Amino acid sequence: MPTAHDEPVRYEKQGPVATVTMNRPDYRNAQNSAMTYALDRAFYRAAGDDKVKTVVLAGAGKHFSAGHDIGTPERDAHLPFERRAGLWWDHSDKEGGESRFARESEVYLGMCRRWRELPKPVIASVQGACVAGGLMLAWICDLIVASEDAFFADPVVRMGIPGVEYFAHPWVMPPRIAKEFLYTGDRMSARRAYEVGMVNRVVPREELAEHTRELALRIAGMPRLGLALTKRAVNQAEDLQGLHTGLDSVFGLHHLAHAHNAETASDALGGMDIGAMKKAGS
Repeated sequence: MPTAHDEPVRYEKQGPVATVTMNRPDYRNAQNSAMTYALDRAFYRAAGDDKVKTVVLAGAGKHFSAGHDIGTPERDAHLPFERRAGLWWDHSDKEGGESRFARESEVYLGMCRRWRELPKPVIASVQGACVAGGLMLAWICDLIVASEDAFFADPVVRMGIPGVEYFAHPWVMPPRIAKEFLYTGDRMSARRAYEVGMVNRVVPREELAEHTRELALRIAGMPRLGLALTKRAVNQAEDLQGLHTGLDSVFGLHHLAHAHNAETASDALGGMDIGAMKKAGS
């Protein structure tokens, strides 16, 4: 039986705060499907526990998350999992665009939308790399506390793809900043992320966990229903500003890019594996 150390996600509860920790530090918490579904179970557990008032999402080790798993020994994109976020069919026995669209509708866009609606405040505690798919996890959180060594990047334009599947870029930062962020693929420092409004607070690395917990405890003192309704109100305002339909629209462009790569390059990622991405500067 796997130990807690081996689990891709750890769940801990201290008083009214549940901490959900991505636990693949050897791979910079790259998100395979096993981790994604473990996150879903953890969030569902926190949502159903009346004693939990706030949730913290963290990453074990030096980095929050380096994004989707595109090359670790535990990459499992080809395997079937019990679907939780939508009604698309199993991807594992399909081919081409049908397979990719079905899987990413579930584990990327679908899961992020599901987690964004968790009716309790969720705080991301971000250190080190928050790259590509890592952005998606931070962005579905209500607040982001970053350490001074944290950095943010979405380098997938190097693959010919217009950003990650949960395309919240123009809502979490001003549109011109979002364009620069995507066009260059450069890293954005925690301080710059704070300046553009993507991050709530920046703290020294050694104070990150304590500062995040203090904020979570402070919020936990508010009425549960008041917090839930406030979260719903702000999320609805974002959707009225086009977030929900924007995500659908760009998800289609994302898959157009995958299809173009599959026809013109060696694979749907434009031949960009981990080594190539690192060489390119991500």
